[in-house]
Amino acid sequence: MKNYTKEDVLRLLEEEDVEFIRLQFTDLHGTLKNIAVTAGKIASILENGCNFDASATDGVPRLIDSERLLVPDFSTFDILPWRPQQGKVARLMCDVLMPDGTPAKLCSRHILKKNLEKAEKMGYTVEVGPECEFFLFETDENGNPTVVTHEQAGYFDVGPLDEGENARRDIVMNLEDMGFEINASHHEVAPAQHEIDLSYGEALETADNIQTFKLAVRTMAKRHGLHATFMPKPKNNVNGSGMHINISITKDGKNIFGDANDKYGISQEAYWFIGGLMKHLEGMSVITNPLVNSYKRLNPSFDAPVYIAWSARNRKQMIRIPAVMKGGSARIELRNPDSAANPYLTLALVVAAGLDGIENKIMPPAAIDDNIGLLSQKEREDLGVKRLPGTLKEAIEAAKADPFIADTLGEEAFEQYIAMKEKEWNDYNTFVSEWELSEYLNRY
Repeated sequence: MKNYTKEDVLRLLEEEDVEFIRLQFTDLHGTLKNIAVTAGKIASILENGCNFDASATDGVPRLIDSERLLVPDFSTFDILPWRPQQGKVARLMCDVLMPDGTPAKLCSRHILKKNLEKAEKMGYTVEVGPECEFFLFETDENGNPTVVTHEQAGYFDVGPLDEGENARRDIVMNLEDMGFEINASHHEVAPAQHEIDLSYGEALETADNIQTFKLAVRTMAKRHGLHATFMPKPKNNVNGSGMHINISITKDGKNIFGDANDKYGISQEAYWFIGGLMKHLEGMSVITNPLVNSYKRLNPSFDAPVYIAWSARNRKQMIRIPAVMKGGSARIELRNPDSAANPYLTLALVVAAGLDGIENKIMPPAAIDDNIGLLSQKEREDLGVKRLPGTLKEAIEAAKADPFIADTLGEEAFEQYIAMKEKEWNDYNTFVSEWELSEYLNRY
């Protein structure tokens, strides 16, 4: 993370000939928003923040008390390399505050920061490495998105089979121009599906980077005449897109998840962290899998985990302990979050659940290496295996049933988020789909 000061930002703006600055923030849905200002206005904003009317964002009153303040985080200053090189465009990630300077309770970034403060008080630094999946589809003659692709590439395929190879290369190169470290990029299982893995970083920086990553992916895709989507399951009968979360914790510079004397190579704290995750994953799913469409991805037939279990050997389990390579550190991989999840809220819950496990010494059940989907219902019950909610409605109810979710997000953010999701579910239930027409119109 860069340690820029206000003076550093002002100097860089002048040295780099920056004319526009995008003040970016994220709403509860996980959607990136921004207000653009000119370089002539930025000095005052860096000192005092930027007033704006938040009434058009969900959960904010429409007529009264809708004023908010964007306060830039100087460390997030970056020049957007895909914008003009004369009269450049930069961005600053912002926290949303109330007019009196207190954090806005619906600010996604603040919710993550609040939960990371608890980790810091315990002496922990939380580091996260996300694996981000997305689709690149063709556009129609008007430039509108479709779900059409003519490529037939699969896992790890190369060009010319991988027709998105050039777009993916440009995404990676632009991100590296911004200082991102990219671990790997490749074609995924489904035709037109891709994955780019970001290097480890501190949790807040990683959440910021995921939002910038999505912006870069969409921008570069459009330049190649394609549409990038992070919709979890845009097509039938193919794999959906996830956002696996790899997490580790250090204390005094030492990774606390590793233990060479353990049969799985993990420490007591790692076991407790897993225990905390497993306790709260059902309630967390409304955040980690936030859309009606999310639950169409969660199907073991398409490599997406539905059963709450962990393993160091079966890489398809919901929680996985990857092998520690030479020079590497122990980590925990959570595989159920999808590509539409709000990264700030997702990481807030992952961190809080794991810390709950450590604080209360919650031991997970034994690891399961078998394919749980092949077990009978009775065998799963005998093992005490639970599954994630099967619909957004079930996820809403699971979140309401676990007070930890509201405690982590804050009561006001939780209530507003649930209200948005209940509306989404009700809207979905009143919509007549193509499947219903094809299934019922002629028959009844």
